[in-house]
Amino acid sequence: MIREVDSEDIENAVRDMCIEANYALSADMRKKIETAEKTERSPLGKKILSDLIKNLDIAKEDNIPICQDTGMAVFFIKIGQDVHINGKSLSDAVNCGVKRGYSEGYLRKSVVGDPVIRKNTGDNTPAIIHTSIVPGDKIEITAAPKGFGSENMSKIYMLKPADGIEGIKSAILETVKEAGPNACPPVVVGVGIGGDFEKCAEMAKEALTRDEGERPAEKWICDLEDEMLSKINELGIGPAGLGGTVTALAVNINTYATHIAGLPVAVNMCCHVNRHIRRTI
Repeated sequence: MIREVDSEDIENAVRDMCIEANYALSADMRKKIETAEKTERSPLGKKILSDLIKNLDIAKEDNIPICQDTGMAVFFIKIGQDVHINGKSLSDAVNCGVKRGYSEGYLRKSVVGDPVIRKNTGDNTPAIIHTSIVPGDKIEITAAPKGFGSENMSKIYMLKPADGIEGIKSAILETVKEAGPNACPPVVVGVGIGGDFEKCAEMAKEALTRDEGERPAEKWICDLEDEMLSKINELGIGPAGLGGTVTALAVNINTYATHIAGLPVAVNMCCHVNRHIRRTI
């Protein structure tokens, strides 16, 4: 049986999600920062993490964004195959929601309509929308506003199969080292391995939205995440890049099948706020 969903419901949800994601850190990210503040061995690093927590509290109390860069609006939307959307198209509904959210929420508009002419669109649209068709009659929307301080530090590597697991490790560490303080550490590192050029990048971005406690099914991926988190934190970059034992809060890895001749790897850097929120309609 087909379930009818009004595009206005999508628009309203997106509007609310844009504001909420920018005003309040998700519970899992706050938990990670609080844990980091307790475990950080550098006095300066500990003080910086304490200040970040205070910033989160002030943003919540004063109802203001947790960061001045309220990001480019990114969405991962899973659409049940038994859903029919009435009214606007999905992309129009999402963009209308973004326009309202960024205007009504007094969020910074950071999108230019043309990458060369660079005239601001004035409402933070268009959004980046990734869609997939899944079984069921629900629509699951994940919003992940992404600032470009960390986005600019991200990389794609088209490795050779012979580079293997060691090549993957080197790519991740190289990206974090080169990012240094520019990605606003402590960071969350999203990694996509496999697929092709664009698939690995999409996987890396989606990996950043993983919920606390969710781990890959394959043991080798879990082991790689743990090893990379440990090695990144041994780099000494630390909170705000001023030294310390907590450079990363998490390393999240997604994988996909790939061609016999390739080993694509994407590393998507994200600052400590790692904004993400999920709702189901």
